[in-house]
Amino acid sequence: MRYALPGSDVGGGGYHDGMTDSTDALASPSHRPTSVEEVAGIIRSAVQGSVPITVVAGGHGPWSHEPEPGIRIELGGLAGIDVEGTTVRIGGGAVWGDVATALADHGLAISSGDTATVGVGGLTLGGGIGWMVRAWGLAVDQLIGAQVVTASGDVVETSADVHPDLFWALRGGGGNFGVVTRFDFAAHRLPGIAFAESIIDGDATAVLRAARDLLREAPRELTVTFMDVPPMDPSAPAGARLSGVWAAPDPDRLRAVLEPISAIGGVHTEITAPAYRDILIEMPQPEGEEQVTPPGFIGGNGLYADLDDQLIERLVAFRRAYPASVVFLRSLGGAFGEVPQEDTAFPARSATWFVMAGAFDIPGLVDDDTRSAVRADWAGIETGRLAEYGNFADTERPDAVPGMFTDEALVRLREVKSRWDPQNVFRRNHNILV
Repeated sequence: MRYALPGSDVGGGGYHDGMTDSTDALASPSHRPTSVEEVAGIIRSAVQGSVPITVVAGGHGPWSHEPEPGIRIELGGLAGIDVEGTTVRIGGGAVWGDVATALADHGLAISSGDTATVGVGGLTLGGGIGWMVRAWGLAVDQLIGAQVVTASGDVVETSADVHPDLFWALRGGGGNFGVVTRFDFAAHRLPGIAFAESIIDGDATAVLRAARDLLREAPRELTVTFMDVPPMDPSAPAGARLSGVWAAPDPDRLRAVLEPISAIGGVHTEITAPAYRDILIEMPQPEGEEQVTPPGFIGGNGLYADLDDQLIERLVAFRRAYPASVVFLRSLGGAFGEVPQEDTAFPARSATWFVMAGAFDIPGLVDDDTRSAVRADWAGIETGRLAEYGNFADTERPDAVPGMFTDEALVRLREVKSRWDPQNVFRRNHNILV
């Protein structure tokens, strides 16, 4: 069994033809529209009937699988990908693997997440930390426009020049402001990449310290991820490994840059030059109607100014203490840190690392004492974080929402919410209350 890392990018599952008559919008709990007009009709009918709405695109979010009252709008029928020069228009129901495949034919790429089946919509609206985050920034840093169906059922186009308040809020404020049926991105030229996989045999402390020191001065072309996981399945080998992506097809350059890590005893590094699409993880999908309920997850995540020695020691000790635990880090900085804080709703542009740690709450393996110990250890790791990354927060915790934004951004987000969704129609998310 493979357990996906907790995440809340709003995504959805199996798709078929959508509704053709919006007057029937409340007759079924799930709707798969194939046009923006159908989306608008469903929303108008739902609002008239005071029916709660859940919006799904790729299928990884906490609101994607659990049964909910009201209706689900599954956007898989709106998954077109149109390329014109370096401008890419993507339907709100597309997934990143399809986007990467389509853009490869044009020698282009967009910094997305690291999983092929993650929805474009959820990942982008929450910010979007991916393999090219140091080279190109977040997914929202590449967003130049969007088509949105509002709580009133109106269809609006937004950009930095048209409804700029709404455009600003979409860039990190989540799904609070409407249903985005099309995202417009400025893509990047990418003739190829180099990819490094370093398997760590032994204590990961020295590797994490070396990675931290290296990334303080590393070229922005380099982004690294560290993961230490328990046994899952062949696509997620157990143990610790550090992966690195170089945003150019230059394996020799990547090998030279990573030498301080590769030279550490017990580290075995392999460097290849795959297609960008090929490094996106393929999550196993249930067969037929089978539904897999993931176990609970005790822990959390944070954006940190620095990966100091104390934080490293706590992370290594956490993974060692709990057999069913996972530790995941990704380097930030570079282009990510050069975007002024006030330009988007995303928090903590001064962060240099994203960190997640937690234990799977597996019945029979985790008891109450262990749960308490995990929570206490996570509390120590959490100390000092600048903000929580909403896309990796997997439950609704209204009291935690302020910790996902700066104080100034939260005030502004509430103002935008009061203008575009004063009745809080879109509340199945990390909800911003007016």
